[in-house]
This record gives sequence, C-alpha cells and structure tokens, in this order.
Amino acid sequence: MRLRLPEERPTEPPTGFKIAHPMLSQDGTRAGFTGVSLGGALPYGVVADASCVYGRRHRAPARRCDCGFHCVHERTAAEALLCTAEHREAVLLDITVLGPYIRFERGFRYARQRVRTATVGPCACGARAAALADAGWGRPGWHALAAACAGCVRGRTSVLLAAFARLAGDGLRVVAASGGAAPTADPGLPEGLGVPELVAEAALLQARLDWFQSRLARLEGGTAQQ
Repeated sequence: MRLRLPEERPTEPPTGFKIAHPMLSQDGTRAGFTGVSLGGALPYGVVADASCVYGRRHRAPARRCDCGFHCVHERTAAEALLCTAEHREAVLLDITVLGPYIRFERGFRYARQRVRTATVGPCACGARAAALADAGWGRPGWHALAAACAGCVRGRTSVLLAAFARLAGDGLRVVAASGGAAPTADPGLPEGLGVPELVAEAALLQARLDWFQSRLARLEGGTAQQ
C-alpha cells in the first residue's frame, strides 16, 4: 500500500517566487518571460498554462514527470538564484499559483500561473534600472532583455519598465530593485504617462543622442584625416 499526500483545498490561490528572463517580441508588440532551466526555450505570458516539455500527452504537472511551472515558497530562495553568473540578468517574479499543483518542501510544481510583479535588478554598471534593453541573445522571434540605466542603453533595442508592463498586459507591475515602482499605463493613452516615466524617457533619448553624436564625431574625424 502506497501512502498519498492529502489533497489541499486552499481558500486562496498559493503564491510563490521564481526567476526568469524578460523577453520582447521581434516586432516590439508583445512582452513576456522565458524560464532559466526546464522549458526555457518557450517564452510565456503573464497568464500562462504549462505543458509537458517532453511532448507527452499528459496534463502538467504529472506526478511521474517533472513538467509544469516551478516556483519556490520564499522570496530569499529565489533571490539567491540571481547570484549565479548565468542568472545575473534574470528578473524576480512574484506569481500566483493557479490550477492543480504539487507541493514540495521548497516550492510548487503547477499547471497555470499569473505573474503579478516583476522586480528588475540594477544595470550592469550598478545604477538603478530605467529600462530593459537587448541582452545580446534571444529565442526565435524574441529578444532577451536585461536591466539598463539611461546611460548604458545607447543604440540598443530597449523598452521602459512601464512600457514593458503595458505590452505584457494582464495587470503586470514592473518594479525597480530599489523599490520604486514603475506604474503601468494605458497603451491607448501615451500622453497619460506620469512624471517619472517622462523623465526616464527623456534620459534615454538624451543618452542615445549623445551616443550618436559621439559616433558622428568619430566619422567626421576620420574623414578629415583622410
């Protein structure tokens, strides 16, 4: 006789934490995330359903398979994963576990999730992130993004934190690591952006202008020497 764990019937959906890479579609109209391990080849949206990455026809999460979304119970456990070299550019996700799930000592494996908040770490230079910019890799049809300050964006494909939240939809909040929130905005009303978003956008435009001016100066200098 094999003992089975008791079935849980929570009054509220469980919550958890995980890390993922922010992604922007090639045409710049959609935003989402991709995992850092199993199933990382397929970007997912703010609200998403899991499927078996091995192509089996069972529903995730199956007890005899490791398919499904994964998260941990404690925020500190997820933050610890960001210390590794391969995960430095990932963001911290606060998620709600939806649908069937299997509880483990440190977290859940489950069928459906909603990403409530994405916390973006500092830029590689150490400054507070103002945007998410092209990280230099991606998936077919998707650019991977990483935190960037106004001075480090330059000519790279980038999106403001509030714009990323707007493109991702479904009520996602994107927060800078220092705790300053970047509120979402109605995509049909760009003139409704608040002062923090306008200041950040102006800083990004100025940084790009400075970069283009420096490149132009180099080109003109080379022409003059010839």
